Amino acid sequence: MSARLLPWSLLAGLIAAAGLPIYIHAPKVYVDEYGVSLGALGAVLAGLRLVDVVQDPALGWLAEVTRQRRAAMVAGALFLLALSMVGLFAVVPPVAPLLWFALMLVVLFSAFSFLTIAFYSEGVAKAGRLGPGGHLQLAGWREAGALVGVSLAAVAPVALGSFGLFAWGFAAFAAVAWLAMRREWTGSAAAPQPDLRAVLRDPTIRRLLLLALVNAAPVAVTSTLFLFFVESRLRAPGSEGPLLLLFFLAAAASAPGWSRMARHVGARRALLAGMALSVVAFIFAFTLDAGDVAAFALICAASGAALGADMVLLPAIFARHLAQSGAGEATAFGLWSFASKLALALAAATLLPLLQRAGFEPGSGGPAEALMLLSVLYALVPCGLKAIAILLLLATPIPES
Repeated sequence: MSARLLPWSLLAGLIAAAGLPIYIHAPKVYVDEYGVSLGALGAVLAGLRLVDVVQDPALGWLAEVTRQRRAAMVAGALFLLALSMVGLFAVVPPVAPLLWFALMLVVLFSAFSFLTIAFYSEGVAKAGRLGPGGHLQLAGWREAGALVGVSLAAVAPVALGSFGLFAWGFAAFAAVAWLAMRREWTGSAAAPQPDLRAVLRDPTIRRLLLLALVNAAPVAVTSTLFLFFVESRLRAPGSEGPLLLLFFLAAAASAPGWSRMARHVGARRALLAGMALSVVAFIFAFTLDAGDVAAFALICAASGAALGADMVLLPAIFARHLAQSGAGEATAFGLWSFASKLALALAAATLLPLLQRAGFEPGSGGPAEALMLLSVLYALVPCGLKAIAILLLLATPIPES
């Protein structure tokens, strides 16, 4: 791997820092500080993700037709991303907190989606210039950077003692990432004509998109419930930050290893190994009870390493097929982005209201039945979803060259 790919790590880290942590931190902040109910937050998150049914494919189209001006478009999206992060965490809501939460997330999700699509579609061309194994090489740097970004975003508010400081630090990092990547946006001589139907006519693309949706669901479930599981099931408030850091650092540390493994044994076998590791980890998570923090730390390390395989190998497999098929990269990654985020939306829409109806109360936990439901949702449901993803992967033809 070459250090010339470091700018890709930096921007990947920034984008990731605005993604998954929103589902970890934002709901709890608005519950604790503004008294918004779990059911209301779940409904808002689900409603916003329904917008992505139209938005992500549309943003893929936009990224395709504006490829000649991609540098300027990315700069604008980065500005909106930073602005919405500051509004979400560093500004006292000037209107009803639930409405402000929704408004800021509309801007944040839109900017996040466009950046993700443009970034990954640009990576298809970049990987081609790197030569044989370029997709796995770029994926190793990109996803390691993304995982470090998630790690920092997961613990920075705790380390800084302020979500406001975290938001302003994120805005400063956005400027650094833009400067590092400013020469990487190559554009094209002529803007292509996006064709969503042509992309979906490819059976391998359809199967990979379905696999992305199902495989993202376990992470969506566990990220939505992580803070509640540690606080209420393990009875270990205050341990959330170190455990999150361990989880994401394990994923980041594993990323180069998964990339090397895929080059030796093939991407499918390496990805299957990561999926199997995830299932084993969460089977053990179901057995945990109050005080089992050390055991849960081992589970965080193992499941984090498994996440590294998902993040490195699946996008690389998808990008490699796009390069071989000639399908519109931005259009295809618009669908990929939608599939990944739909899993998060479904998790928020179903899990939080289920817990609320069972009598779950953040902090105290509520009745024993609610705590048992929390364990089932956090540990066993992801196992079942991951098993389905394994079957889909086995049924999907993936050329190794």
